[in-house]
Amino acid sequence: MGLNLIMMGPPGAGKGTQAGRVARERGLLKISTGDILRQAIKDQTPVGQLALSVMSTGELVDDETMIAIVRERLLQHDLDHQGFLLDGFPRTVPQAQALDRIIEERDNGPLVVIDIRVPFQELVRRLSGRRICSSCGTNADPFGSEARSCGKCGGELAYRADDSRDVVVERLKVYERQTFPLVEYYQGRQTFRVVNGAQAPDQVAFDLDTVLDDAAAVGAEAHRSRSEAGETGAPATTMDGTQGKGA
Repeated sequence: MGLNLIMMGPPGAGKGTQAGRVARERGLLKISTGDILRQAIKDQTPVGQLALSVMSTGELVDDETMIAIVRERLLQHDLDHQGFLLDGFPRTVPQAQALDRIIEERDNGPLVVIDIRVPFQELVRRLSGRRICSSCGTNADPFGSEARSCGKCGGELAYRADDSRDVVVERLKVYERQTFPLVEYYQGRQTFRVVNGAQAPDQVAFDLDTVLDDAAAVGAEAHRSRSEAGETGAPATTMDGTQGKGA
């Protein structure tokens, strides 16, 4: 049974670093909605062509189209016996509701949601001081403030032009407004966990692994309960660990 994971967190929380590590260490397929959108367009699938027609007018891809693209990818056979880590989806409650239906259809493990939280002022401090390599474009480690050169290629580090304090504050406020409904949607679940991201990366990683193991165990038990209830007709525990109706 696979592990299906969503990691939430504002810009500057270190979500990208932790997501990459978790995917590598746990053998999860990291799926970026941007990547699968581009692939669907390249492959000229029906939903890819639909997305291209929307994007060619300068409009954002709507929920229905994004849901169709994600569903198409998650139901491919290479994921029949493997878990995944979603990057960039869901972004709205309708997308989250659709993902629940896809998880039920896949019937291959629970959905675990991790929210990495960092105090607002700490995020402003981190983002306002972000540096980028002038040669390869890699973001510098925010905890390596003494470094003068890129750890990847040795290039010179420079402050990002788009990370002025006012721009950063507005970006974070937009994130809060957009994700608040999603947090409300997920936070009542037994497979939802919060991690304190205002710590050193190693401690965040340790805490993340601890809560992830716990949430996965809860979700796996819910999955077993649901399967057994389907056989006996007894009341089942749903994929998110809440009590539901028998089949």
